[in-house]
Amino acid sequence: MIDTHSHIYGPEFAEDIDQVILRAQKEGIEKILLPNINAESIQPMLDLCERYAGYLYPMMGLHPTDLTEDFHFVLDEMEHRLQGVHPYIAVGEVGLDYYWDRSLYDEQQEAFERQIEWAVRYDLPLVIHSRSAHKELVDIMERHRRENLRGVFHCFGGTLEEAQELLSFPSFALGIGGVLTYKKSLLPEVLLHVPLSRIVIETDSPYLAPVPHRGQRNESSYAIEVLKELSIIYKVSEEEVSECTNANVMSIFSRLDRLV
Repeated sequence: MIDTHSHIYGPEFAEDIDQVILRAQKEGIEKILLPNINAESIQPMLDLCERYAGYLYPMMGLHPTDLTEDFHFVLDEMEHRLQGVHPYIAVGEVGLDYYWDRSLYDEQQEAFERQIEWAVRYDLPLVIHSRSAHKELVDIMERHRRENLRGVFHCFGGTLEEAQELLSFPSFALGIGGVLTYKKSLLPEVLLHVPLSRIVIETDSPYLAPVPHRGQRNESSYAIEVLKELSIIYKVSEEEVSECTNANVMSIFSRLDRLV
């Protein structure tokens, strides 16, 4: 398996990161992709990727809830890192989040559009966060439909209609994580109408741990629970789920082939 979205460079893992990595490897996680969130997270992320070169892979982006008054300067610095030779496999984690705060409504969209431009300019996939912003997200994506974007709609947990709207963008997949295993989740029913070829597995560690670990710190080894649930939903073997979702990852994150 490949965990396409994990924040294991965060302080939540400072005491036992080596054990976290070992558990992931023992569960068959062959790669872990690390989205950036702000200026402060860049160096811890890069340090960990260097420590586990060939296993951990970094992205570059500014999370919508991490926008500050100087976000233009932060974006300038981030884009500078994408110029020339660099280790980044995607522009992420980027997008829109109006769940808690709409005070930076326009600024979030401006930052998102600029980072979409990076994806085009540097031929990188997007890893997109969207919360309480589906309409705004689709409206922005429609403006860029002809630009051959590719990527992942991270942490999808919406309706079938929302899934269909997102998957109308042909080179995107839905990132499916621990929410799939929750008792009241609607995802199992929604995924019956979504082909496995449009799905990638993620954990979003340390958040949203799957059952039976719900309420605990999430980690990449728990992706096995998502794999098991997908196997049940699609009525195929766990091996087939793994092979298909891994192929989806390699198609979207094309730099992985060149960085192996």
